[in-house]
Amino acid sequence: MAISLSNIKKSSGITRKGKRLGRGNSSGKGTYSGKGLKGQKARAGVSRSKLKRLGMKHDLLKTPKVRGFKSLKPKNQVVNISVINKFFKDNEIVSLQTLFEKKLVGKKDIAVKILGKDIIIPKGLKFENVLFSDSVKKQIDKK
Repeated sequence: MAISLSNIKKSSGITRKGKRLGRGNSSGKGTYSGKGLKGQKARAGVSRSKLKRLGMKHDLLKTPKVRGFKSLKPKNQVVNISVINKFFKDNEIVSLQTLFEKKLVGKKDIAVKILGKDIIIPKGLKFENVLFSDSVKKQIDKK
């Protein structure tokens, strides 16, 4: 006969009958039914899960917390103006698409911000849908 879930039986001696509580003092578990005298645990209607919650504050205080705040909004991808000088020539368009094609940024869907100080920008570069730092804005406004 093949073993299946329908014909598996527990081996003898593995199960025990539950304690019969509150059946008189001669049973050994009479009067307070093994619950002691007073307190929340001695009352009716208190489940184990409610009792577990008693120590929850202690557990919360024990667990290490990750401090600070992490925004769900993605941060801008950063490209330095010196890198743009290397990869782009005069009169080219600098956009998210062209930066992605030249592998200067990793993702197409996250905004790009151009950073840099005291570097000369090639003439005629056209920027589309790109953010700038204040120092780069000043350099572009000068031209």
